[in-house]
This record gives sequence, structure tokens and C-alpha cells, in this order.
Amino acid sequence: MSIEFIGYVGSNLGSEIIERSGPTLNREHIERAARIHDEAGFDRALVAFNSNSPESILIASHAASVTKNLKFLIAHRPGFTQPTLAARQLATLDSLTGGRIAVHIITGGSDEELKADGSYIGKDDRYARTDEYLDVVRKEWTSQTPFDYAGKYYQFDKAFSAVKSPQLPHLPIYFGGSSDAAIRTAGKHADVYALWGETYEQVAEIVARVRAEAAKHGRTIKFSLSLRPIIADTEEKAWARAEDYLERARALASKNDTARKGEPQNEGSKRLLAAAAQGSRLDKRLWTGIAGLLGAKGNSTSLVGTPEQVADSLLDYHKIGITTFLIRGFDPLEDAVAYGRDLIPLTRELIGKQAGEKALAPA
Repeated sequence: MSIEFIGYVGSNLGSEIIERSGPTLNREHIERAARIHDEAGFDRALVAFNSNSPESILIASHAASVTKNLKFLIAHRPGFTQPTLAARQLATLDSLTGGRIAVHIITGGSDEELKADGSYIGKDDRYARTDEYLDVVRKEWTSQTPFDYAGKYYQFDKAFSAVKSPQLPHLPIYFGGSSDAAIRTAGKHADVYALWGETYEQVAEIVARVRAEAAKHGRTIKFSLSLRPIIADTEEKAWARAEDYLERARALASKNDTARKGEPQNEGSKRLLAAAAQGSRLDKRLWTGIAGLLGAKGNSTSLVGTPEQVADSLLDYHKIGITTFLIRGFDPLEDAVAYGRDLIPLTRELIGKQAGEKALAPA
């Protein structure tokens, strides 16, 4: 079973421990981050999206222009661009880059944030709209003739895209969201379902749920897990680094008033906080310190240890069904270099060895 590593290309340098400075859209940083990931052996890099961020498709287009092999996962929020147009935009970029584009569908978990882009419908309605949106996007990508579509949210007469993706049958659809409505939609549409870094038990539970939903549509789905690895040449140094990051995150959150306030709306954050409530160190080396501090607003749990120890934990997740790991560091550029040097090759070796042992095992 193949393994995929996804990194992260932001529009400028910053994280929970590094205060952002300079222009919001920093071309030099984008280029440097993209080249680092390309040279480090990542398969893809995520380009994120929220209601006040630079536009993700355009950032990915520029990052692709300065790299040779790196693929991109473009976060995209359905409902703000007509699906026919979005399908053509993504297929056009995929064609121009030689098949290096995938899309990450994020329907959005915060009602307040979505209002900044003019969305005033509730979560279940948003996922119903996403269902229709992806119906149309897939038809645009695959239909060889014009088609009509009549839904609650979208209606089209003789829709058609002359540009098609070089990837068959179409560019990959990654999908995020942990609510019941999200999982129903993922089962129908996702090629890869994305989780944040949860406990082994939580991951196994949601993998089973999503697989069951996909089976209702006669489909199979791959799974991605997002983590923030903290590695060092000894376990003691790695945990010391984690504690240093926590203090730096606490100081920056205090300065910017971004510490946890109340309960989050989205189910993904609730699941991470449920894990954090069990303790800061779970399973072999899952660390929830920053997730607990900041309210699990995003991908914020870590695996802490030596590269060998973290790779061993990634292998455990792979046994549960994870085939993609989205890893980004709290020190985004330096950590990407370290992952490429120390963690990615080792994990590929362990998973390859496991696959070989399975192949050689007696029936």
C-alpha cells in the first residue's frame, strides 16, 4: 500500500509559536517553502484557506511555477464560487501543472467566520449544498457532453467543461469534516478523507464510520491524518522542545488574546479537545498540549520523540488504515527540512518493510 506525505505552504512565515510579520502575501516565503518541500521529498503541500486569507488557487499556481515535482492540495470552500467555474479553474491549473493538483473540500465549521464571506446557512444545509456542489464538479470534470442539473442549491442548463484533468477519472478530492452530515457527504464524494491527529481509538472509530458510509455508495476511500511532529535526536530533547513550544505558544496567545475561549462549533475540534481532556500525553507519544491551550482550532496535536519513535507511531496509524500523513511543523521551514532528512525516508522504509513482510507471510 503506497504512502503519501503532505506538507504545508503558507502565504507568510508564522505559526502558534512564531508571530507573523511582514506582508500577508509574501512571495519570497511561498517560493522558499515550496522549494524546501520539493527538495525534501514531500509528495504534496497543502495550501490553506479561510475567510480572510489570500486565495489558495492562486498561491498554488505560483508555488507550482517554482517547483518540478511537488504536487499541491488546494483547500477550497464550496458555496462561494459556482461549481462549474471552480471545476474549470482547478482542471485548468491541473492541466498547466501536468497533473499536480488535488482539492481539499472544507465546508467550514464556524458560522461566524463563514458570515464574513456571506454564508448564513447552518451546518447541515452547508453539507447538503456541498453534496450538490460536488455532484456538479464531478460532472464538469468527467462529462463528454453538456449536461443539465436541477438541485435545491444549483441549477444548470447545458453545463460543460472543455478542459479536463490529465488525472483520470479526475483530480483527487480530499474531504474534511467530522460531523454526521460531513461523514455522509464524504462517503459519497471523497477520494481521501482527512482527520486531525487523534488517538488510535478515535481514528479507528471514524475510519470505520466513513468506510461504512462509502460502502453504501459502492465506493472505497483512503484516509489522511494531520499531525505536527516534534523530533530530536533523543526522546528527552524532543519532549523538552515540546515544552518550550508550549511556553512560546502560551506567551504568543496571551499577547494576541488567542487562547482557548468557550467550546468550538466544529466536531473536529471537539474530538481533539476530548482527547486533550484525557491528558497531554496519550497512546505511545501523542501530545495534546498546544491543542488544549488554543482550543484545537486546527491541526495542533503532535507526535513527540526521535525520528525512529515518531516513525513507529506513524506505522501504528498506517496499520489502522492511514495512507496519507499531512505533517507540518511549529517551525514550518526548519521542520520541513528535518522531516525530509530524518522522518519521511525512515517512515517509508518501515512501511515498505511491513508490506514486504505481509507479502511473504504464509497464507
